[in-house]
Amino acid sequence: MRFKRFGASLLVAGVALLGAATPAMAHTELKSSDPESGASLATPPTQVKLTFSGPVALVDNPIQITGPENASWTVGRAEVAGTVVTAPVQAVGPVGEYTLRYKVASEDSHFASGSVKFNLSAPASSPSSSSAAAPVSSAAPATSATPAPQAEETTPEGLLPVWVWIVLAVAVVVAGLVVALRLTRREN
Repeated sequence: MRFKRFGASLLVAGVALLGAATPAMAHTELKSSDPESGASLATPPTQVKLTFSGPVALVDNPIQITGPENASWTVGRAEVAGTVVTAPVQAVGPVGEYTLRYKVASEDSHFASGSVKFNLSAPASSPSSSSAAAPVSSAAPATSATPAPQAEETTPEGLLPVWVWIVLAVAVVVAGLVVALRLTRREN
C-alpha cells in the first residue's frame, strides 16, 4: 500500500517537474519580418527587420540575402534591441525571388535560424549607382553575404543549455525510483 502511494507521489512529482521545465525548453522563433515572407516588392528595402518571440543575441554574420543569378546583398552591421534585429542593406540583383537567411542566439542558449523568401518585381541597381540604397557606415564594417567560417557554437554567458536541465530532471526521477525500490524491498 505504501509503495503505491509513494509511486503515485513520485509520478506526480515527475510530471510536475517536466511540466515546469517545458517553458524553459520553448525555443525563440521568428514572429515577423520586414520584408514579410512572400512579399512582392517594387523597390528593394534599405533595411531589414526581424522580430523574435524572445530576446536574442547576435552571432557572427547573422543576416545574409541572396537571389537569382548569384546576387548577394551587402548587409551592414546588425543591431539588436531585445527581440528585434535590424540591419541596413544595399540591394543589387535582377527581378526574382530573394532569400533572407538569419541566425541568432536565444536566451535558452539555442540558435534560432531560418529563412524568409520575398520577391523583387523590379531589378535592384548596383550600390554605386543607386541613391536609394542605404549607405553602410564606415564606422560599422559591412558583413559579406557569403557565409564566414562559423566559430564554435557557445552558450551565451550566464545561461545553462536545455540539455543540462533535462539531464537533471532525469537524474531526479531515477533517484526517486531507486529510493522507492529500496523502500519496497525493506517492507517485504
